[in-house]
Formats: sequence, C-alpha cells, structure tokens
Amino acid sequence: MCPMAGPGWTLLLLLLPLPLGSLAGYRLQKKQVILSHKVIGEPCRSHQECQSNCCTTNSLDPHTLCTPKTIFLQCLPWKKPNGYRCSDNSECQSSCCVRDSKSPQEFCTSQTVFLQCVPWRKPNGDFCSSHRECSSQCCIQLREDSPFRCVPRTGILAQCLPL
Repeated sequence: MCPMAGPGWTLLLLLLPLPLGSLAGYRLQKKQVILSHKVIGEPCRSHQECQSNCCTTNSLDPHTLCTPKTIFLQCLPWKKPNGYRCSDNSECQSSCCVRDSKSPQEFCTSQTVFLQCVPWRKPNGDFCSSHRECSSQCCIQLREDSPFRCVPRTGILAQCLPL
C-alpha cells in the first residue's frame, strides 16, 4: 500500500488537470454575479440581475423591476396598489377592483378580513331599486308615491323600517 494514496491525494489529483487560468476565471465570474444581484423593487433589465431571477414590467411606467417568485418558483407580475384605476381584479395587489363612487370607474381596493372584495354601495338618501345597492342594505319607499331610496337600518333589530 502506497502511503500517498489517501483521500487527500485523490482530491489533489482531481484538481490537477484544471489549468490555473480557469480557476481564476471562475472566481472572477462568481464576483460579477454577486455584484450584479439586485433586491426586490430595484430597476433591472434582465432576470439575471435580480436575486430572485425575476425582472418584470411595471405597468404604470415603462421600467422593469426585480420582483419576488411564488412558492412554485414563478415570477410574480407587478400589480397595482390600492387606489389605482383598474378594470379587472387580476390587475390589483389585493385582487379587488371595485367601484368606489357613483362614477363607473373602478379602483383597486383592499379586501376584508375574510378575503372578500367589498363592492361600493350607494349612501343613505340615494335613489335605489334593490337592497343590494345600498351601503345600509336597506332600500325602501318613504311614502307610497315617493321613489325608493337608501335609508339607514333602524330599531333594536336593525331592520329596514320607514323613518
């Protein structure tokens, strides 16, 4: 048995065929990768610049930003924060795109504790045709000849009763 045939020598023999220049190139390349990694939210041009390997377009302006990956290792698209105009739930960070006034325009809004989108409803005094339209969930005629209006719920059991 040769005294130099231990595991340390085997490892040394595996490294010998590599030219020294390739090791130096590996170190240089590794430093460049580490220096170019950007954190979430920083501007980027390609996926490789980001620590997350995700560089996606910001829909409000033409810039691209580093974004996180999902648990399934997919890049998350940028989504609009609350208050921005939207036309679909998928455009919003909260996944809630609803009307917030009498205008037909919709905006990104927050979700409830139960992860539901709360639709905008008419305030008390506005004309209505169903209970669902009113924030009080109460749409009634105040008199037989008057139009239906949103009114606050009244009484001990908070019922829809005329004022």
